[in-house]
Parts: sequence; C-alpha cells; structure tokens
Amino acid sequence: MNGLLSGALAGAAGTAALNAVTYADMALRGRSGSQVPEQMVEKTTERAGVSLGDEETAGNRRQALGALLGFGVGVGVGVAYGLLRSRARTLPDALALGAAASVVSEGPAVAMGLTDPREWGTAGWISDVVPHLAYGVVTAAAYRRLSARR
Repeated sequence: MNGLLSGALAGAAGTAALNAVTYADMALRGRSGSQVPEQMVEKTTERAGVSLGDEETAGNRRQALGALLGFGVGVGVGVAYGLLRSRARTLPDALALGAAASVVSEGPAVAMGLTDPREWGTAGWISDVVPHLAYGVVTAAAYRRLSARR
C-alpha cells in the first residue's frame, strides 16, 4: 500500500510540475493551450451517447474533463510506478516516467486521430517533451523522498 500512496503523491507532484512548465511555456511564447484533451472528451462522450448539456455548459465541461484527464494520467502513471518500484528496485526513473506519461496521454489522442506527432515540428515536440521530462524528474524525486521515510 505504501508504494501505491507514494506513487500517487509523487505523480501528483509531477503533474503540478508538468502543468507549471506548460503554462510557463504558454506565457513566454504567447501560445494557446492544447485543444486535444477537450477533443478527446468530446469524441468519447459522443461515442458513448452522453450529453454534457447545452453548448455553453458542454464546452465548459469538456474543458474541465480534459484537464481532469491530465491529472488522472499523471497520478495514474505515478501509481503504476510506485507499485512497480516497490517490487523492483531497479526501474529507470525520470526519462522512463516522462516517456510513460507522454505515451499514456498522447497515445489515445493519436489512436483517435486527434493528433499526429509526425506533424508537430520542433516547437511542438519541445512543448511536449520538456513538460513530460519535468514530470519524470519531479515524480521520481518525490517518490524517492517519500520512500525514504519508510
């Protein structure tokens, strides 16, 4: 149970770092946020036949649910890492965690046809890799710190 809780907390810390780096990039470059999470929610709810309300309400819910998907991915990858790490002490850390978070968050969007990494360009890749690397570094460090307290 300690691996699960430590992983969840570490994943939450990593998610905060990912969001901070992402928003800093948006502020520095004056770019907008990604619409992909909202599009994933829209496509998923349409396929499931679920209404999110009238147009304004649905837009607000898509935005909120898209953000919550990101939190879920970050905490979920942290939980998986915590469970694996509590059993196998030699797992790779920051790079593997960042890559895992990227694959888990981008994979479904690619599968749904909402994005194509081959078309991102250098700036797009940097905007994806750097925040996910921050996620990996902070999640690994937080997990080590929390695990050391046992």
